[in-house]
Amino acid sequence: MEKIFERLNESQSAAVKQTEGPVLILAGAGSGKTTTIVSRLAYLIQAVGIPASNTLTLTFTNKAAREMKERSMAMIQNAAYPPLLCTFHKFGLLFLKFNIHLLGRQNNFVVIDTDDKKRIIKKINSDIPTPLIASEISRYKNSLMTSDDAYKQAELFNYKQIAEVYGEYEKYLHENNLVDFDDLIALTYKLLEENKELAEATSQKYQYIMIDEYQDTNELQLKLLQKLCMTHNNICVVGDDDQSIYGWRGAHIRNIMEFDEDFEGTNVFKLQENYRSRSPILKVANALIEHNRSRLGKELIATRGEGEEVSTLNSQDENEEARKVAAAIQKLLDAGVKANEIAILYRVNVLSRSIEEGLNRARIAYKVVGGVRFYDRAEIKDLISYIRVITNHHDDFSFKRIANKPKRGLGKASLDKIELAAHQKGTSIYEYIKTAELEELVALVKKKNANTLKEFITNLENVAAVAKNATYEFVEVLEDTFHLKDIYAGMPDAQERILNMDEFYALFRDFVKNHPETSLDEFLNELTLQSDQDEVEGDSIYMMSIHASKGLEFEHVFVIGMEEGFLPLVGDGSDLEEERRLGYVAFTRAKETLTLSHAGSRFYKGRRSDLAKSRFFNEAGLCEGSLKVEKNTAYKKGDLVRHKIFGTGRVLGVSKSGREFKLNINFAGSKREILASFVEKL
Repeated sequence: MEKIFERLNESQSAAVKQTEGPVLILAGAGSGKTTTIVSRLAYLIQAVGIPASNTLTLTFTNKAAREMKERSMAMIQNAAYPPLLCTFHKFGLLFLKFNIHLLGRQNNFVVIDTDDKKRIIKKINSDIPTPLIASEISRYKNSLMTSDDAYKQAELFNYKQIAEVYGEYEKYLHENNLVDFDDLIALTYKLLEENKELAEATSQKYQYIMIDEYQDTNELQLKLLQKLCMTHNNICVVGDDDQSIYGWRGAHIRNIMEFDEDFEGTNVFKLQENYRSRSPILKVANALIEHNRSRLGKELIATRGEGEEVSTLNSQDENEEARKVAAAIQKLLDAGVKANEIAILYRVNVLSRSIEEGLNRARIAYKVVGGVRFYDRAEIKDLISYIRVITNHHDDFSFKRIANKPKRGLGKASLDKIELAAHQKGTSIYEYIKTAELEELVALVKKKNANTLKEFITNLENVAAVAKNATYEFVEVLEDTFHLKDIYAGMPDAQERILNMDEFYALFRDFVKNHPETSLDEFLNELTLQSDQDEVEGDSIYMMSIHASKGLEFEHVFVIGMEEGFLPLVGDGSDLEEERRLGYVAFTRAKETLTLSHAGSRFYKGRRSDLAKSRFFNEAGLCEGSLKVEKNTAYKKGDLVRHKIFGTGRVLGVSKSGREFKLNINFAGSKREILASFVEKL
């Protein structure tokens, strides 16, 4: 018992001891949520006497599951069986192994990975981009839609085709006894939904259920949990509504916001003591997130005391920003800070390019986490390969890379035949296609392909004529001739890839502007120097997107690109409240110092654009600005309030009404809308 509680504060201890009924633990960043959840599991088994086999603890990553299992087992003695602590998908796999026969399928099924899934889809249909079909099938499964449902819902012809592919894909999986990643949860739910006795037995087996990172659950996972809790209400979820940043991936913030509606009689515990960051960092994080209306409300309290104030870097453009960030990092390294305690975060991956170049110039080693270095990205390698072929017709390696990008109907077998013929004549592939008679090519490949290759060479020659000198217009001619952006049309990450291409085009124009007499060869040589880190040794600092940083912490954090349009992203499909949560996650990764950087202009979408400073500077209280910031009401969902006539009630929601805030309040079952100024908080 003492071992379980020795490291817990008062709020954590109270949450651990509340074993019965629905429990919502709102755990702020750095507040010890993992400690709380593993301590609660140990308490159930060690102190209350619940058999470990009657507990189920679910999380989202294998790494988190391993860490939680190790920490909980260190506190549990003499358990006959270890508790089941795993990811949602691992639980689904175990469940299906025992029960998939009820769906008329064999339990020796094989789980396919993403690459396998794409290969199967491509065999069925190679006309529509495979990644688009794969993501749509995943969406259908997580919405519990059959291929017939998807077909009826589809309005566009392409999506009707995708629905048909979905049907063929499902048939293939059935016939070959395969399941994909999404099936692990979708089929588990289907079994519980269609077999009431099985659902009851499963629920009775797992009497105590705990969920980590609950704000990241989707609608299907909620439905699964409700099935698992059908014979009891002992579910404890740990999460942070302020760190819900995966809406684009299907995570539904309403799951944590409305947990008390999904599971009646909820006890709420707030973990607000932060053990990670210095006070000034938490001050700006709290100030920023306070502007969100869709939140349950809490404020991080610093336990590590004061520290350096949050600093800002103001730069004219991305190149100056890169120099300043590199200089600040070098200063930290010279002071003895370990490189792996420093991180650079950004909202949009395309921003990494200028910072990478700045670090390369300063000879500072870096690692890009959860992504690929700018010059290693496929779309950038394709562009570089085009330029290499234009400047050097004998570069067979680059020619083979671009010969079918965009698709020209040229398969590997056709290219291998051409390469062999060129090799036998002692010339390059390019020169062989250019000089060979059409009949000679037709003897190797189909006539249509032979004509395509001849046309490809002609187009390369035309672009090369423009490129005798590296002119400003070269990249426009390149794109207009070959339509390279079309390669990625329809892919889920098409927008990001096209942004990267625009960044590369902008980089080229900037190079020409600064070196008017330059050649394409010189540009390529400069790129080679920029992208070569082989000589840089030692530990590396980390660069990553804010999404990739969630769950991590660093002594020193730099957040770059804090401009309107980058952080926050603005425009169609963007959610300002989720953008604010991303800012909050970025800020709270820092333990000792936090530096926020913005540039007055950037090359973006092929042109230099002037940018306004992010509104988040104002909202975090770091500067005065022209943006008018409207703070949230002091009342949040879940607050208890008193009205002089209606008595005590609980706030269900908050909305704006002119200059006032309107509260939706439940007074003992009677719901009323009351202006905030007419009630007092209890």
